[in-house]
Amino acid sequence: MDPRTWVKDLTWYFMFLLFTTTIGPLLFGFHLAELNTPQDVITCKRKSIFDSKPSLSLPQCIPMNPTEIGLVSSIFTAGGLVGALVAGPLSAKFGRLRTMQSTTAFFIAGPAFEALASNIGVMTVGRFISGLGAGAAVVVVPIYVSEVAPPAERGFFGSFTQIMVNVGILIAQLLGFFLSHGQFWRIVLGAGGAIGAVQTVGLLFACESPKWMADRGHPGKAKKTLRKIRGDKFDIEEEISEWGVESREQFAEEEETLLGSENHPANDLPSTPTKKESPNESVSMWGVVRDPLYNRAVVAVIAVMLAQQLTGINSIIMYGVTLLANLLESNSATLNLAVSALNIIVTAIAATLVDRVGRKTCILQSIFGMGVSSLILAIGIGKGIKVLSAVAVICFVASFGLGLGPVPFLLPPELVGPEAVSALQSWALAANWIATFVVAQFFPMVNSWLGGGRVYYIFAGVALFFFLFVGWWLPETRGKKNADEVWGRERRVD
Repeated sequence: MDPRTWVKDLTWYFMFLLFTTTIGPLLFGFHLAELNTPQDVITCKRKSIFDSKPSLSLPQCIPMNPTEIGLVSSIFTAGGLVGALVAGPLSAKFGRLRTMQSTTAFFIAGPAFEALASNIGVMTVGRFISGLGAGAAVVVVPIYVSEVAPPAERGFFGSFTQIMVNVGILIAQLLGFFLSHGQFWRIVLGAGGAIGAVQTVGLLFACESPKWMADRGHPGKAKKTLRKIRGDKFDIEEEISEWGVESREQFAEEEETLLGSENHPANDLPSTPTKKESPNESVSMWGVVRDPLYNRAVVAVIAVMLAQQLTGINSIIMYGVTLLANLLESNSATLNLAVSALNIIVTAIAATLVDRVGRKTCILQSIFGMGVSSLILAIGIGKGIKVLSAVAVICFVASFGLGLGPVPFLLPPELVGPEAVSALQSWALAANWIATFVVAQFFPMVNSWLGGGRVYYIFAGVALFFFLFVGWWLPETRGKKNADEVWGRERRVD
């Protein structure tokens, strides 16, 4: 894909929408990693990751044992699961934009509790609230981006979801690296609220998804919005034809209504449509499971989302500094910071490959690389080989960025039609959050129990299983116009 052939067609408004909406995934990554670097300082094990004296006389830390650390870390994923389950139906009924605007309240409130926490209870509440916003964001934002991005580059721009997750991780690691002393860790946790406030303001100037508006019975307004996103020089007719709206006359009728109401700004946003207005009725979460048209896609996305987490990426993102502290000493924080920066670069490179080599190929290569890296990391930690362990961590995270990081978020809008994508996305993220909870909660205990990095042999075995299953079950979606073409069936007309 030659960027020169399509970059000139992008509008500043589209870029604004892309970066504003993906602040949600950025905050997901931020909260996922915010406890990693300052963990020992927060839990009173150390006064600083550099062993310096505390700079403030205020209460410095909150004592926690390994079980309590696991609880505070994993409660974020519990909130994420609730947010993911609720966000799909809400975005289908009330729109992608309104749902994203609602999540920003959690992004502001959660960090406030975390930063001001004086005990485990308050910290847990804050992490749960932050999780609610993050869970909703990683459901709705990939759908929104896929619906506003140019069709030929959906894979590329869809990868921005994971790129921004990695940016959030890097920001958290950077702040933790410089502020993990005294009680300055509170600034690290509170910074997420400031970022959430920025998104709150930005979303005031965003627009609703044109595809959602067309699907809910407002094709004229959808066309007008799409023109605003694409600009005057972009040919939008083919894209409009993919919406599957009932007729050209329907466009003409609503466009006349729009022209007559342009002097009434209050009418610009579509109200919640009645059932009669909705040409494509949304499918519920249980509906996609029961319907043979969708249930294979449910299995596919759940498998990929489980693979994303159960291969062990968050053992590094959430616990990497502590995991490698005994082996690398203070260099473990530096290594995690370098790995976070590398992850952004690798994911950005992978974004250009997704539309070239295919979604499935990227995922399989990613799983294979993580499996091999897990074996090497287990050996490196077990034998106390510093260089081998560091190289294994770098390869582990880089392999994740090549496929399992960005690609899973692209799949739901490509495996089913628009009427079922919100429900499928909710199943996908529910599986993702449950798997994230399992790793966040039990990794410290299993790693302590097995010792010597042996837990990574388990991750290697998990990678082998998912490599075989995904290779057998998941279809390739690259270059396919719709879900029917992906699954090789005739288009169903209801």
